[in-house]
Amino acid sequence: MKEKRKYFKIPQNWIDEQLCLQAGILQKPVDTSKIRYIAGVDVSYEKSDEKEYGYCSIVIINYETLECVEKVEYIQEVDIPYIPGYFTFRELPLVREATKKITIEPDIYMFDGNGIWHPLKMGLATHASFYLKKPCIGVAKKFFHFDGISELIVPKNTFGDYTKIYNGKKELIGIALRSKLDTKPIFVSVGNYMTLDNAREIVMHCLNDESHIPVPTRLADIESGKMRREN
Repeated sequence: MKEKRKYFKIPQNWIDEQLCLQAGILQKPVDTSKIRYIAGVDVSYEKSDEKEYGYCSIVIINYETLECVEKVEYIQEVDIPYIPGYFTFRELPLVREATKKITIEPDIYMFDGNGIWHPLKMGLATHASFYLKKPCIGVAKKFFHFDGISELIVPKNTFGDYTKIYNGKKELIGIALRSKLDTKPIFVSVGNYMTLDNAREIVMHCLNDESHIPVPTRLADIESGKMRREN
């Protein structure tokens, strides 16, 4: 028997905040040759004794070697349910607390989620950028569908091939990227302070033979899962 979801009224200030921040989205080129460190961010969840906990992991890697140089974590009880389009308000508090533990400052943040690929262009990678003050990228494993978005055209089974995704205003909001042969594509979008070409270049650079998910978010996912099992 499926568990009934509790009704959760979306606070008006959430909507107001997303609309207000829209004006600060800036897609400007970054010099990728100057990137030294990139942080992968992932949050996983676990219910225990009628409570739900979020496990946030941030893994910082050397951009050139793709080797991990630092890992931080943060655990907190979560009382905000998953609401499509308002995921940030559930996850961002954990991310902000986790970043306080970082000792190696990343040049870029990569999130397991979306950026401007969002009805209000306010996915987690975009919303978080206003607090982190760093260029951010959204890399999602699932196609986020909302009213007006263009249909998914699956990229060719060729490494690096991609197809473009548009919103209802015919604005380019992301790409479906073939990051590994014979696997499902990943979905890349700008978070903030970079171009989509930058985001694609950085994601491609962070791929290896081990997975179709880029190294930063894959390692963060592994660590958040480990935290969840250990706690």
